[in-house]
This record gives sequence, structure tokens and C-alpha cells, in this order.
Amino acid sequence: MLSEHTLWGGSPGLRVRYGRSPRVVGQAVSPAFLLLLAWSLSGCGKQQAQPTGGMPPVPVSVAVAASEAMPVQIRVIGTVEPSSTVQIKSQVSGELLSAHFTEGSDVHKDDLLLEIDPRPYQEALAQAEAAGAKDRAQLAQAQANLARDTAQAKSAEADGYRYEQLAKEGVASQMQASQSRAAADAAHESVRADQAAIDSARASLESDQSTVARAKLDLGYCEIRSPVDGRAGNLLVHPGNLVKVDDVPLVVINRIAPIFVSFGVPEEQLGVVRQRARSNLVVEAFTDAEPNRIARGFLKVIDNTVDTNTGTIRLKAVFDNTDRLLWPGQFVNVLLALDTQGNATVVPSEAVQDGQHGQFVFVVKSDQTVEPRPVTVSRTIGRKAVIAKGVTPGETVVTDGQLRLFPGAKILPVPAGKVDNQTL
Repeated sequence: MLSEHTLWGGSPGLRVRYGRSPRVVGQAVSPAFLLLLAWSLSGCGKQQAQPTGGMPPVPVSVAVAASEAMPVQIRVIGTVEPSSTVQIKSQVSGELLSAHFTEGSDVHKDDLLLEIDPRPYQEALAQAEAAGAKDRAQLAQAQANLARDTAQAKSAEADGYRYEQLAKEGVASQMQASQSRAAADAAHESVRADQAAIDSARASLESDQSTVARAKLDLGYCEIRSPVDGRAGNLLVHPGNLVKVDDVPLVVINRIAPIFVSFGVPEEQLGVVRQRARSNLVVEAFTDAEPNRIARGFLKVIDNTVDTNTGTIRLKAVFDNTDRLLWPGQFVNVLLALDTQGNATVVPSEAVQDGQHGQFVFVVKSDQTVEPRPVTVSRTIGRKAVIAKGVTPGETVVTDGQLRLFPGAKILPVPAGKVDNQTL
């Protein structure tokens, strides 16, 4: 008789008949059938040998919560501002002849930046100087007339006095005495007229001198020089264009060394900030692109009012910026160190996970199982999270491999970075 058995290995439901039968005696068995039979028997053997001990331990990386002295910091986003911004505008009208700087380059105080056609102002200066020379000549003439008329007035005064005495003695007529007195009075009036002419010439000369000074000033404005050390921007008006007085900016210069960073802090921190600002309060700034390059400066300005819309107060820190790490208009991360907290509970920041009910960590118990525990993170500094509540120093927390964990899961600690190479 033939007997029928079902073998469970790699192919479920595979049925193999074996036994003795007159109909199959002497028939050849195919090699494929023997290979399939051996594979099935081998699969059954392995399944019977597998132990039944539950889920294997989950490979994770762990770290021990520590107690450290950690700085009390305010971390906010700030904006980089130049310490001064100068819009270069023309103070005279005319054709812009040339630019003597490279766009985007550093410029120094009194460097020649731009030049405006000076010829109209050179002519105006020459005219003013000529008018001044003319008025000086008129002043000299008026002074000479005054000297002449003064001498004549003295002579007429002496003649008048003499004719008066002669008239009294009867030697000269009274008419001659009156004529002499009138001549003396006329001479005195001539002297007064000459003095007025001198005053007028002097006033004209002073006006001419002012005109000359103004013409020289306008001529000097034809050369536009940098008023500060800084960084020149793009040239906004190119040579060949006509420029007007106090019109559009020709170029903008930003002073970036030193440089300011403006940021806001919650008004609750105002008291601490004001107290700490009495000594040089250190401020650090860095960009997301280069977090390891940190600029250090000092708090410079505390604004005089709190913004009622945001509940923050604006602060401004000054940085030397000699390495040009900070650039106007950048958004930077700002750290304001207010104090130092001793014995703070610290865990690696990657140990803190976000859940439906807030932040939590997986704490490793003595039997190498884990439990999720809610935590309160007061702040994060670098790769360290300061735990205000939920973990105590000395407890072990999971830092990598949390996605495979569940409450009560058994773990297998492995070195950091090796979790993904482990198999369950």
C-alpha cells in the first residue's frame, strides 16, 4: 500500500507519497524530486530546532544622565546690522565723470570715490576771485579819496577859522567868512561820504570772499570722498549721467567692523539682563551654515521700551568682526549667557523624543528593559539637554534605536553608531 504524508518546510501543502507498490517498482525517481524532498525535510528540522524564548533584545545606544554646571542662556534669532550706514549723495549738480572704487570693496575714510565735472565750478571760482579783486581795488580807491578829502577838510576848517577872525577885526568881509565856513562843512561831508564808500567796498569785499569760499567748496564737492571706513556697495549711478543736489544715492557704504546684532528677548528676562549688563555681558552669534565659527561680542544697547505686540525688548550687541564672519542682513543664532546653573541634570539631546503627550525619554531599568518617561526640558545647549523634571543623575537613557522600542522591551547596549548594523 502507498502511504501519504504532508511535509511542511519551504512549500506549504506539499504532499509526497512514498512506499512500495507493484506499479512503481523499478521506476526511476527524478533527481529534482529527491532534491525537493531533502529541502523539505531540512526545513522541518530547522523549525523544530528553533527555541521559543520570545522577542530578541533590541540593540540600542545608551548614555548615563550626568550632573553638570550648565550656563543659563537665552537663545534667539538676531539680525546683523552695520554699525553705520552712509548714503553717498551729490552736493553739486553736474555730469558724473568717473568712479574711483571697486564695487563691493573696502574703502577708507577720505578715499576718492566719485568725480563730478568740475569745469563750471572752476569758472565760478574764477569769477568770484575777479570780483573780489575789483572790490579790493575800489576799497583802496575809497581809502585814497578819504585821505584826500580829510586833508582838504582840515585846510578848509583852518581857512574858515582864519576868515572868521579877520571878519571880526574888520579886515575881511562877512561874506568871505561865510564862504570859508561853507567850504569847510562841504569838506567834512566829503570825508563822511568817503567813509561810507569805504564801508560799502569792505562789505562788497566780504561778500566776494564768501562767494569765493562757496565756489571753492562747490569745487571741492566735485570730488566725492568716503566719510567713513566701510564696505562699498553697488554703484547706483554710473559715469555719464547727470546728478542733482541731494538726489538719489550714488553708492551706499556700510561700516561692518565693528558690527551690531539686534535681537529680542522676553520681557520676563529684562530684570536679569539689566542687572548683568552692568558688567560686560557676553553675547555669542553664529550662523546655521557654520555653527562652529562663533563670534563673541558684548551687549551694547537695551531699548527704552518693551514691544507690546510681541512682549519682547530689543537688545543690540557689538562685535569687532575683524574676521568678517558677520554680514549685514544675516539672520544669526544669538546666545546670551545670563548665569551658570550648578548640578543640572544633563542627557544627550538625541535621547529626548517627541510624543503625543509631549517629550519623553526611554529609561533603562536594572533588568535591561526600558520604560518611556515624560521629561521637562528647560533648555538645550549644543548636544546636551538640561532636564528639569523626569530623569535623575545616574539613570541610563537610550540615545539611538528608539524606533524599535516599546514599553518593557529588552535591550542590548551597543556602541554609538553601531545600532543600524545590528540585526534582531
